[in-house]
Amino acid sequence: MPLAEDAQRYQIAPMHNARILVLDDDTLLRSILVERLERSGYEVGQAGTLAEARRAVQEAPADVALLDIMLPDGKGIDLIEGFEQAYGIPCIMMTSNATVSSAVKALQLGARDYLEKPFSLDRLESVIASTLEVTRLRREIRALRETSGAHGDMLGQSPAMREVFALVERVAPADAATVLILGETGTGKGLLARLIHRLSPRASGPFVNITATALTETVMESELFGHEKGAFTDARTQKRGLVELADGGTLFLDEVGELSLRLQSKLLQFIEEKTFRRVGGNRDLHVDIRLLAATNRDLDREVAESRFRPDLLYRLRVFPITLPPLRERAGDIPLLAASFVDHFNREFGRRLSGLAPDALAVLERHPWPGNVRELRNAIERAVLLAEGPAVHARDLPADLLAGSLGPDPAQALSSMNLESIERTLLERALADARGNLTEAGRMLGLSRHQMRYRLDKYGIRESA
Repeated sequence: MPLAEDAQRYQIAPMHNARILVLDDDTLLRSILVERLERSGYEVGQAGTLAEARRAVQEAPADVALLDIMLPDGKGIDLIEGFEQAYGIPCIMMTSNATVSSAVKALQLGARDYLEKPFSLDRLESVIASTLEVTRLRREIRALRETSGAHGDMLGQSPAMREVFALVERVAPADAATVLILGETGTGKGLLARLIHRLSPRASGPFVNITATALTETVMESELFGHEKGAFTDARTQKRGLVELADGGTLFLDEVGELSLRLQSKLLQFIEEKTFRRVGGNRDLHVDIRLLAATNRDLDREVAESRFRPDLLYRLRVFPITLPPLRERAGDIPLLAASFVDHFNREFGRRLSGLAPDALAVLERHPWPGNVRELRNAIERAVLLAEGPAVHARDLPADLLAGSLGPDPAQALSSMNLESIERTLLERALADARGNLTEAGRMLGLSRHQMRYRLDKYGIRESA
């Protein structure tokens, strides 16, 4: 789609209105860039030092900044964070002395791209056009975060999740950056990978997901890279691997810490050379993909114990994002639980109004070792069992109710009043007794009459 149409669709200034700042102490190169960009319809500002660049931005904010790395009064890379945070200006780095470390540092600081001199002017304009698209993506992400605290299936308004969303905002549009997603099982690493893909320039391309733990080494290699006919006993036909199927899109390698050392070596070679061979093949194949990886393992420890290649870790950890466990974002539990109730209402044809206070109290006290996945499963069961009009504590799994008072009764008393404790015990006993009033009373040391009195007092149905 032409840039002008993109601008109209996403409310970004058309090309001829966009302002570009060119920072380079090479006056000849600067004049060439300025002339070309002005001919293409851009407004152009120019500077030869860091100080001049800062003044130029204060006088007339730019939509994109082209920054040379080596300057008379410092390094252009030092402007990235300031331009990004203070002015929201995406930066493109230019250098004639490119190194892996400088490129990685620039991307980590938020640079949108990295051009090695000499570069073609057509290439430069292509990068600028895609960077303006980055601006559109950032606005979309910010609007989504500010209005609902949600990114698709990823929900959260806690400080920990807002930090995650801020990182997504920076890295999703940076098509060249490999992302390593870290976090405990059940925190939503796969959802985050899909979110990054959906908010990236590759959103219209395929999203291919493979989990390393599910397959043996031989099968995993074939699934990743494909195989030629006759490569092994069962290879009756040629097969394209998931790397090929992800061409033009994103490949998400989940549980990358489970890969064997031999497959780690092949993956590293693919990342470095952008080419691979099918199993049994002798021809190099090239694909254009973005790689996202995830693990719940401590990869630094795996490296120290010689179970993971350090050079592969460096390649994967260009931009790490750590998803917090649910116990560290307890404030998000009501939002997540309500969302799951809505989801399963639609899936099961229910019309539950949401979560009753007693159910929410149990959810907020649970430590959630299984994280968001455990919460989702608990709400799914509760929506199926609830007799309405809302989900109550009695509808939740027994293990949640059993642990709702915590291991230390004194600690529980500090956050609960006597009535809430009594109600929780009644509901827990009824759940364990499958609604049998006599049996529930026996568990609590109460007569049937005493049980009826307390159930009436709290409005708890006998059939609970």
